[in-house]
Parts: sequence; C-alpha cells; structure tokens
Amino acid sequence: MTRAYSIPPRLIWSPQLLLCGEFSLVLSSFADTSKVDNRNTSGHRSFLIMLPIENNENSHAGTPLDQDANGGYDEETALRHAISLSLQDVGLAPDTHDATVDRQAPGTTLPSTDFGGVRLDRRKMEEERLARQRKRTADEAGMSCSPPRPKPAIHKPSPPRESRGTRLATAHIPQVSKHDATLPFARGVVKRTRVAGLTRGTDDITLEEILDKERLEMAVLTSFQWDEQWLLSKIDPVRTRMVLIAYASSEAQKQSMQNNVPSDCIRFCFPPMGTMGHLHSKLQILKFESHLRIVIPTGNLVPYDWGESGELENMVFLIDLPRLGGAETVEIAETCFQTELLRFLRAQNLDENIVKSIGKYDFAETTRYRFVHTIAGSHSGSDQPWQHTGYCGLGKAVTSLGLATERPVIVDYVTSSLGSLNHSYLESIYNACQGDTGMKEYEARQPMSRRRKGEENSAGHQDEDSSPLADLFRIYFPTESTIASSRGGRSASGTICFQEKWWKSSTFPRESMRDSVCTKRGVLMHTKLILVRGREHERKAGSPAWAYIGSANLSESAWGRLVKDRGSGQVKLNCRNWECGVLVPATSRGESGIEKGDPIGLHTFTGTVPVPMQTPAAAYGASSRPWFFSR
Repeated sequence: MTRAYSIPPRLIWSPQLLLCGEFSLVLSSFADTSKVDNRNTSGHRSFLIMLPIENNENSHAGTPLDQDANGGYDEETALRHAISLSLQDVGLAPDTHDATVDRQAPGTTLPSTDFGGVRLDRRKMEEERLARQRKRTADEAGMSCSPPRPKPAIHKPSPPRESRGTRLATAHIPQVSKHDATLPFARGVVKRTRVAGLTRGTDDITLEEILDKERLEMAVLTSFQWDEQWLLSKIDPVRTRMVLIAYASSEAQKQSMQNNVPSDCIRFCFPPMGTMGHLHSKLQILKFESHLRIVIPTGNLVPYDWGESGELENMVFLIDLPRLGGAETVEIAETCFQTELLRFLRAQNLDENIVKSIGKYDFAETTRYRFVHTIAGSHSGSDQPWQHTGYCGLGKAVTSLGLATERPVIVDYVTSSLGSLNHSYLESIYNACQGDTGMKEYEARQPMSRRRKGEENSAGHQDEDSSPLADLFRIYFPTESTIASSRGGRSASGTICFQEKWWKSSTFPRESMRDSVCTKRGVLMHTKLILVRGREHERKAGSPAWAYIGSANLSESAWGRLVKDRGSGQVKLNCRNWECGVLVPATSRGESGIEKGDPIGLHTFTGTVPVPMQTPAAAYGASSRPWFFSR
C-alpha cells in the first residue's frame, strides 16, 4: 500500500526529482500551481511534489530501486519512489502544455525571462546594472556626490564581459579588521530555524536574516530541493548574482537549464554524479561588501524547511569571515576548515575563480571548527584520499581537533531519514565519533586469516568495562504517534523517511532507537545533528565534547562505506551522496550531569549548540512504531 503526502506550501523543484526520468520540468516551464493547489478540511494549503518514474537503464541489473550496488539501501531513492507511486494513486500527471513565449524583433528591447514562475525584466535589470557600474566609476574618479569611501587595498576595474567568478575575485571591498566587532557572526554560531506561529526563541533565526537581501552581492547556493519563486522573494536578482550548484542528468539537460535563466545574474554549477548518487548537500556561500558568510543548514531552500509553514524545524551553522587586509595578497596557511571546504567545492566543479577568491577572506576564526563532507564516488589510491571524506573524514576531523579517544563516548544522533542500518555499520559511525578513520571496523570485517595477532581483541569485542553499544548510541527518529500528534500531522511528514522492511530486518539496531520529540511543541524536526561526549561518570571539567550539524542522515548513502577494491586489493571508500556539515567543539562547564539534573549530559552543549529534542527520550517499546512513509 502506498500513501500520497502533501508537502506545504507550494510546488517545489528538486533537481533529482523533477529534472530526470520520463519528463523534465525546467526552470522556465513550471506547471501552473493552481492545478495542484488543494486545500484540506483544516484550511492547510498544500501541494504535491511532482516527480518522474525513474528510468531503470541507469540502475544495476537485478538491483531493487532502493538498493545500491553494494547491497545497501538509500532513503532518498526510496522516498522518491514512494512519492512517485502516490502520484499514480491520485492520478496526477505532468502538464504537457507548452508555455507561450512572447517574441520580439531583434534589437527592439531586451526580453523578460521566467525563473520559477517569476518574470525577470531583463531591460530593467540591464539599466540598473549599468547605473551601478556608472556609480562605481564615478566613485573611483572622485566625482560622486556620496561621501568618499575608503580607498580599496586591491582593485581591478571589472571588464564588461568577464566571468562571474572573476567578478567575485576582483570585487571592490574595503579593508576590514579581522577582529571587526560589526560582523554579527564573527566567531561562528549554531541556530534553530524560527517556526511560524510560535514564540521566537533566543536561538532562532530566519532565512531573511541570513541572506540580508539588501546587502547581498553574490550567493553560491546548494540544495536538494528548491522553490525558486520563494527563493527570489528572499534574494534580489537585480542586486545579487547567483551560482546554483544543482543536479542535471545529462549534458542536454544542463544546457536546457542554463538557457532558461538570465546568465548575467544566475548561473549553474553541475557536480559530477554517479549513476545512483544524490546531491543532498546544503551550503550557502554569501558575499557582502565587507565579508563572506559561510552557512551550513540542515534544511533545503523550500519554505517549510525554514519554518514558514509552522510545522518543521531545522538547524543552521553560520560564520562571517572578514576580507584580508593589506596592500598586497597576504600568504597565510589555510585552516583545516578552509582546506576541506575548498576540496569539496573543487570536487563539485565550482568555477575556480570563485574558489580562489574565497582565499581572500580571513578564516582564522574557523580554526576551532572542521568542515566535514561526503564526496560522491569511489575514493582510493596510494595517497589515501578516502581519509578526507565520508565517515573516514569525520573520524579524521575529530582527531585533528584533539577530540579522539579510546574511551567510550555517548552518541546522540538526530536524523530525519534512516537507511537500512545494521550493527556493523552503526559501529563504524560510532568508531568515527571516537576519531577512527574507518580502519577499525573495516579490519573487523576481513577474514580471520588476514588479521595480525592481537587485532581480533582490539576490533572484535569490547572491553569488559565498556557498555553495550545500545547504551552508547541513541538514534532519534519520530514514532508514528509523534507524527500524528504534530502541528501538521501526517501531511507534514513527507520528507521524514523510513521503510518498514528495514525496521523488520533482524540486523536493524532497534535497541538504539528513541522517539524524536522537538522541544518546540508539536513541531517536527528535519534536523541532522550528532552530539558526542564522554560517559557521565568519566566526564570532568574541561572534558572534550563536540557536535555535527549538516545534511547527512544516518545511512550508508550519506556517510559512505569502506570496502576492499577487487582489482587492487586496496582500501576504497564508496560514497553515493554529496553531503556537508560542520564539527563544532564544546567544553563541559565543570558540573556533572547529575548535579545539573541532566542524566545524559547534554548540558555540556549549553551556549554552544541548542539541543532541539526532548531528553531523556523514550526508548521504543514493544508497541512503538517508527513513522513509515510506505508499507
């Protein structure tokens, strides 16, 4: 049996969903939303996601739609398949009517362009662009009636036809001290998305506050799902140039997408994709006159993920980086955060001019953080590139911050989707949280004859003083009753994904499951959050703890799997998705959890990472059922 779910509040675009398969909805030719605008009895406005049935020619022969080549499962693929079946149930078909395009004689005027249903006046945009260019020229010549600006440290006049990446690299930006107190997020901060209809909390933030529309000059945006009309209400395309890192299934589709947007203000970057991968990462790189803002949210660029429907919550990390001062280019060592961010962007094929221009900003305040990513594809070789990405990269990041430990840690993982987990894979994620780069669990999977003496004890069983993994690794995922009693009910759960067949598997770690209940009453969480710290009786003042905030759900698709390459016999990391996040360290305040009335020790994160779920959370009982989007 399948279910049809409505996703509020309007038709969205997910490149993986809408721009592949049997039909294609490009940016300039969306179906009229009035054709899918349904109102339920409660007055809640909702729209069905439109998506194609996947073409099977890209799948491995004999492999189920939701199973990968290694026998693992992918929750995003399963979600797409379930929604496509629901569309068949309700008889929703794509609109095949060709949109009428007004044609004008060459040279008469600049045409307007549709972008997600929003008509962009190209003539007006060009006039405003030229006006800004004349103003900049007047300022540089001292002819402006405006108060004089500080003389730029580095300035190159922008040639009329230069690339967008070059324009970012050579933009006119005044010098800013790296300790400039005017930057609102100079040291980095973790926030929760504000939820409409609820009293605003001190940790809440809106997308408008992040994008700062009136001052935003350029935005590099990545998302798994998009709502362009809504996005253009948050960003002014006349003022702000945009680069959208998006998915396309073919060269023809890339060309079609590029042809349907004004290239002088919106461009695309298309990361390399495997036959079964997903661009699931969420990242925003925002350029302002005085600084660069790095934003890592857990939600997509759709209104309900930013709390506007009053039903879902996400989290977001953001940090402001001032431009490096000095009369010449300053050569400084990259921070680990910067190195991995640039590695990720280059792997996605982002314009090299943009990538290089990021080096013109001061990353000193990112020293305490780590950028963690998953790069889709297979990673092997003598230089061990697999150590930089996936759960191997997570373990390396933990170690590089001095947070690695051989002692047991407590892991709380909040996830909005679950894959086909087993105890072995859960152990690999747990080991990464201790600082292991993947080899401990990998070696435990190898034949006994290949292990060196002593390895069996270190990798095959736990120390007598340690607790079972069930007591150390808690997975937060909502029960069916939590979904049903939420503000939006079942209709708000379309992006919360799990399958009953995975739950019923004998190898699924049921004992680790906890009900995921938001501290904001009735709100569901689309958050992906990992909270790690030492066991309560081992914690003392100053003991290390850290959190991960990002796009990665708890699944093999999100974190990859370390395997042996059949040809070379060498270690290889297979990753299906593109993901990214940030590792944020926290320090205990010196009081034990019992003294603080917090038996699981989450008070450690007070002032660093807001804890979004109710704790201690109820374990799944005999009558408890997770939320399943299909049965």
